[in-house]
Order: sequence, then structure tokens, then C-alpha cells
Amino acid sequence: MKVSEVAKTRRSIRAFLDKPVPLDVLREVLETAARAPSGGNLQPWRLYAMTGEPLARFREKMRERLATNPSPDPLEYHVYPQHLWEPHRTWRYRVGEQMYGLVGIPREDKVGRLRWFSHNYDFFGAPAAVFCYIDKRMGPPQWSDLGMYLQTVMLLLREHGLDSCPQECWSMYNALVRSFTDAPAELMLFCGMAIGYADPDAAVNTLETERAPLDEFTTFMGF
Repeated sequence: MKVSEVAKTRRSIRAFLDKPVPLDVLREVLETAARAPSGGNLQPWRLYAMTGEPLARFREKMRERLATNPSPDPLEYHVYPQHLWEPHRTWRYRVGEQMYGLVGIPREDKVGRLRWFSHNYDFFGAPAAVFCYIDKRMGPPQWSDLGMYLQTVMLLLREHGLDSCPQECWSMYNALVRSFTDAPAELMLFCGMAIGYADPDAAVNTLETERAPLDEFTTFMGF
């Protein structure tokens, strides 16, 4: 696929087939993505990838946590700014309503929505997953580098016919994830990522999020 086609067809997939992700493909993607730019070539990303038996053990550990103590761990960062303002608040609200509409859960069904959200912590059934960390001493420019790396990973996965869902929600259980990955204390969990083959029959996978018109976020000067 052309780069433009890959970029336009990337989606955050929330239902996966039970079909293994080839290790050689995942290794190639994660390695090639490291060509993403980073200021001073710091390459601040640190990854933990799992599938098979380790992923099954982690899923069981997460199920036990949600059943016995669903309260989040002390947060290392806020996923969204507090008191989110417009137009960002509306964009966030709208995508939530679109997603829950596709899976048939009305706004007043709070329990149903929480139950659906818990699918995040099963990686939506994906057969492979990656946790992405960054050193706590890094600053905002390196967080930007991290985003460029992860976007490159997701685009390369599409090139190989794979899909993904980046999940910052894992930051809510950063201590539990660390207890499993044994990541060094100086690393901060930024996100997880579900990786696999999209279920073509799942209604939620038809979600195509809206984007603001170009002229709302770009000022052209001298053209």
C-alpha cells in the first residue's frame, strides 16, 4: 500500500481475530519503526512485547485485579488535561458516543459502558501486545519522539495486513504492569498496544473517527 493509503486506513481496532501474529513480522515492524525521528537521536522508547503463554498469564493477572481491586494505581501522568476545553472536549465526547452507539450501549447504561470499557484490559482479544515505556527523566520533546515511533509502528503493521489499538488506559494500572514486565523503576509506562488481525464482522471496527477540517488547525502564510 502507498503511505497515504496506510495512513487513511489505520484505525484503532477494538475486536480481533484469534489468529497469531508472526514473530518475524513483529520484530521487523518494531525494528524498522526505530527509523522514526527523535531529537538528538535519543531513541527514548523502551518496549515489552508479549504473546502466547506470557500474555495469557498477564490477562489472568489483570482479570484478578479487576475482580478484587479495580481502583487505579497512583497515576504517573494524566491522559487528558484536566477540565478539558473546546473544541477538544466535544471531539472526545463525540467519539465516545459514536463507539457506544455502534455496540448498542445507551448513555444511561453506565454499568454496560464500564463493562465494555473493561475490554481494554483484555487487549480486545488481540493475540499480541506491546507495552511502551519512557525514562521518567525525559521531557516533552522525547514524549513527542515516542509518539512518532508508535505511529510508525502502527503504519508498518497496516503494511503487513495487521491492525492495532494504542491504549493509554494501561497507565491507570502502571504498578501492576510493572510487576509483570519487571521494568526498571526509572521507566514510566506510557501506553499499551493491542496488535493482531481485525475482526471484520465486529460492528465496533466500523468506527471511523472524525477529523477537523484542515483550515481549522492550519494557518497558511505566504502561499
